[in-house]
Amino acid sequence: MTVLRQRMIEDMQLRGLAARTQEAYVAAVEQLANYYHKPPDEIGEEELRQYLLYLANEKVVSASTMTVALCGIKFLYQYTLQREWHLLDLARAKQEKTLPAVLSVEEVARVLGCVHQPRYRACLTTIYACGLRIREGVYLQVGDIDGSRRMLHVRKGKGGQDRYVPLPQTTLEMLRTYWRTHRHPVWLFPARPPQGQPISAVTVPVTPRSVSTAFAAALSESGIHKHASVHTLRHSYATHLLEAGVNLRQIQVWLGHRSLRTTTIYTHLTQQGAEVAMLAVDRLMAGLTW
Repeated sequence: MTVLRQRMIEDMQLRGLAARTQEAYVAAVEQLANYYHKPPDEIGEEELRQYLLYLANEKVVSASTMTVALCGIKFLYQYTLQREWHLLDLARAKQEKTLPAVLSVEEVARVLGCVHQPRYRACLTTIYACGLRIREGVYLQVGDIDGSRRMLHVRKGKGGQDRYVPLPQTTLEMLRTYWRTHRHPVWLFPARPPQGQPISAVTVPVTPRSVSTAFAAALSESGIHKHASVHTLRHSYATHLLEAGVNLRQIQVWLGHRSLRTTTIYTHLTQQGAEVAMLAVDRLMAGLTW
């Protein structure tokens, strides 16, 4: 590891950035260095400008990829190298305004019904029933279940924030039934043990990649032609709660959103909400005649 990389990592640790964020920022700087085949502290402002234009115009990276690249590069040059470049204030990633895909309640049931391995079906069911991010679901532990209160303790969610979310009775019973099949002392969804080894020998849960693969296979088998992923289950959870009349502020708390503005995207996804609004418009305008 170079001195510069170590310094950047230490600066990010002092800044309180999450481990995954640190990895993404380091990777972004590494890609810049590989592009010019020289250390990043030897790259000038004009070279950086051309690299960012390359990402935007030639490689045509997504807005999220550009955002990560900009954040990582800006951190290195602004904080670690303390360069006062106008370009660092000028460059911005284009904001995408696309709405996420949402599955209906019936479609969620169809997809989950096509997940054939119990560990993945239990994990994906819990992710939907509790509105979790994939890593939050994968890393659930036995001690995170509060059966008496029917609450689930989500530890170190996005931004390192803990929260409690309601655990439906049917999901609680499903988790208890599934846990009895392996009885791992720590993980709710333990990885498969090495051949010949007991389940207690497993020290890690299933991987997010394996859960995503299981979801993709189930989606294909279900015959539903939507651009969906595991995260779509979380979007669907929030949308279904809103359609059921749950307060938007409460949904924000359960999802772990810092800002209510993030949660309001689901108001654009509710089918029932649009139908109710249309009925209200019809009633208000009923007296108009021509």
